[in-house]
Amino acid sequence: MDARPVNELIRLDGKTAIVTGAVGIGKGIAYRLAEAGANVVVASLHMHEAEATANELSGKGFRALAVQVDVSKEDDVKAMVKAAISKYGAVDILVNNAGIFPSMPVSHMQLTDFQKVIDTNLVGVFLCTKYCSEEMKKRGNGGRIINITSIDALHPSSIGLAHYDASKHGVWGFTKNVALELAPFNIWVNAVAPGGILTPGVQAMQSATDQKIDMNLVMKEFQSRIPMGRMGDPDDIARAVLFLASDMSSYMTGSQMVVDGGALLK
Repeated sequence: MDARPVNELIRLDGKTAIVTGAVGIGKGIAYRLAEAGANVVVASLHMHEAEATANELSGKGFRALAVQVDVSKEDDVKAMVKAAISKYGAVDILVNNAGIFPSMPVSHMQLTDFQKVIDTNLVGVFLCTKYCSEEMKKRGNGGRIINITSIDALHPSSIGLAHYDASKHGVWGFTKNVALELAPFNIWVNAVAPGGILTPGVQAMQSATDQKIDMNLVMKEFQSRIPMGRMGDPDDIARAVLFLASDMSSYMTGSQMVVDGGALLK
C-alpha cells in the first residue's frame, strides 16, 4: 500500500507535461497540471493562443512554455517534443487534447473535410504519442498519456459529426492498444471522454451562420438531455485529467473516464 497522504499523491512536482490545445479544455488542463507542480508546455496551432495561456500561467507563478505546433505534421511534433526536453529536460505527461469538430452532414462533406478532422484528431494523437513515448522509454521513469476522446467515442451525440465520431472512436481504440504496448515501460495510457463542455469552440459553432445544421438548436436539445441539467466547464475535464496524470490513478491503464453530467444515461 502506498501510504503517502493524498496531497502528495496528487502532486506533480518535477514532472513536465505537454498539453496540446491552448484554449477551452486545454487551458483548463494546463492550469490544473501547473497548479499541481508540473512544468507545462502549452502547444497550439496558433502561437498567440499558446502564448496567452502560458503567460497567464507564468503570471500566477507557474512554469509554462508556449510552443506552436500542427499536431498532424510530423516535423512540428518532433520540434514540440524537442522544445520540451530542451527547456525542462524530459516529458513525463502527454495530454492529447487538440481537436476540431466542424459540423456538417455527410451529404455536404468533401474528402478534404473528412481528412482534415482525421488528421488533426487521430493522426495527431498517433504522432504525439509516438514521439513522447519514445522519450519516456529512453528516460526509463515511466509516464502518463491521457487522450481526450468524447462521449461520441461511445455514442453519437448529434447529426453532422460523422467525421468527428470516426476520429474519436479511433482514438479510443488507439488508447487501448497502446496501453498494452507501453505497460511494460510503466507508461499508463488512459482517456477522458467529455460530454457537452462550454468552450470557445462550442460557442463559435453555435453562433456560426454558414452551418448546414442549426447548431444552436442542436445544443439546446442536447443540454435538455443532460441529467445534471447543465453543460460542463473545462475544469470538469481538467480535474479528471489531473487524476489520471497523478499517482491517484496508479493502477489504471487502458481506461476511459466519462465526464458528461450523465448525458450517456439518456
